[in-house]
Amino acid sequence: MVDAAASFDGNRLATTEGSPDALPGGATESVSVASSGALADYAQFCRSALFAPAQGPGWVTNWSARIKPALLMATLSVDGRPAFMLALEVSRQGPFRIARFMGGRHANGNFVAGDPHWLPKANVASIRSMLTAIHKARPDIDLIALERLLPDLDGVANPLAGLPHFPSPNLSLAVDLAGGFDALLARASGKRKRKKHRAQMRKFDAVGSHRRIEARTADEVNRLLDAFFEMKEHRFRKMGIANVFGDNDVRAFFRALFIDALADNNPSFVLHGLEVAGKLRAVTGSSRSGGRLICEFGAIAEDDLGHTSPGDFLFFDNIQEACETGFAVYDFSVGDEPYKRLWCDIETQHFEVLVPLTLKGRGLALVLQQGARLKAFIKHNPTIWKLTKSLRRKAAGQPAAAAPEDDN
Repeated sequence: MVDAAASFDGNRLATTEGSPDALPGGATESVSVASSGALADYAQFCRSALFAPAQGPGWVTNWSARIKPALLMATLSVDGRPAFMLALEVSRQGPFRIARFMGGRHANGNFVAGDPHWLPKANVASIRSMLTAIHKARPDIDLIALERLLPDLDGVANPLAGLPHFPSPNLSLAVDLAGGFDALLARASGKRKRKKHRAQMRKFDAVGSHRRIEARTADEVNRLLDAFFEMKEHRFRKMGIANVFGDNDVRAFFRALFIDALADNNPSFVLHGLEVAGKLRAVTGSSRSGGRLICEFGAIAEDDLGHTSPGDFLFFDNIQEACETGFAVYDFSVGDEPYKRLWCDIETQHFEVLVPLTLKGRGLALVLQQGARLKAFIKHNPTIWKLTKSLRRKAAGQPAAAAPEDDN
């Protein structure tokens, strides 16, 4: 195949296209790489493409607008029509320059936007032609890091699995909603769950009325996110880890993402909250992807009602509604936590693809892969993982014993 060649002046990458290459059956294939002006094309392509939430046009456009990263868009076209579009941000990490999915650690369950008719026929040679084109267009990039990739989406295999890859350190957990909510509870200790839910309701009613909220206006989005950010700030400080929601630009991104989604009849991103006695006690942020409702994040208020597990209560209602509205799967996303195990019967192993483009990039890829293996070893060993979390809390000046983790 003929790969794209491009010019780079240190600040701006020109949109370029490679010469069309003949494919079996008479089709032609080409690759283009751009740094700006491609967002509108990406949004147009996504109207008929298959993609994961973090590769959706709302996510990509709002991340680009709020974070203002160095954008890189690679497009594989067949017979002049886009078939596969890879939207990346380029950032510096120490002496290295890395291209990765927009959103960083917030982007989970990734699946690159692709034409659903082309995806089943995708081949590794086509994918490699895109990566080679990126290297020619941006020789300053050391590594392309495509992390937390789904093995398949809606039954369509991820074409990136044809590249060398390794397992992500964290599992993703979900629950099969087949048969509806009653059938689910029959499979998952339903009698105990209903009893706990009723007991929680009585405790809530003892201090005031309670209600489940779905954010349907910009003011409600801001109210729920304000509460969520405050909950996360407290939680991460207590756990002794960096707050990935602490940056003001990241917060502005999530506000824009959920507010913009309100314009759709069936919003692709939605916020829910549990309010008790006029105060938000739990918040979840979810995405809708085909037959899956995905909990992207969640948090609880560690206050006078924290012992009642308001997060569990909200998950109960969220999952019940997901069943009633016809979702096939409720996805808790990345992270293996006890509160998820109470529901889940599906484990998904995401995978990572690291493509070094320079000698420095090869060294970094080896370090990242070994780091992922070490994280997996620690997290899959209950004793070591418990000790690690205890040491983190002690370093943050918190007691070793922490409250149950009712958040993502």
